[in-house]
Amino acid sequence: MADPLVTHRAAPDWETVQAGPEFARLRHAVRSWVFPVTVAFLAWYLLYVVCAAYARGFMNVKVFGNVTIGLIFGLLQFVSTFLIAIAYSRRANRRVDPLADQLRDEIEDGAR
Repeated sequence: MADPLVTHRAAPDWETVQAGPEFARLRHAVRSWVFPVTVAFLAWYLLYVVCAAYARGFMNVKVFGNVTIGLIFGLLQFVSTFLIAIAYSRRANRRVDPLADQLRDEIEDGAR
């Protein structure tokens, strides 16, 4: 016997949601930052790898003590990764999450 207090919601039409302007704005908000930053980070990483392979003299230059440019360059890879993660988190909180919340609310209201 079915419980009379349980209501069944109609499933959202995901193709319509995906084709809508709200979803396009959400996708643009994510892609307009993620793609350029990804390309920049990969170029930065590739520069490190190329320098490590072909510019050993440059990478072995001691800056102070036994700390070389190569070591600093390598550590900056970690620093840049964390900075990108922090920057994306802030951007997502400011621009992406409000759009996603709005879209979710519209989907949930349409399913009721």
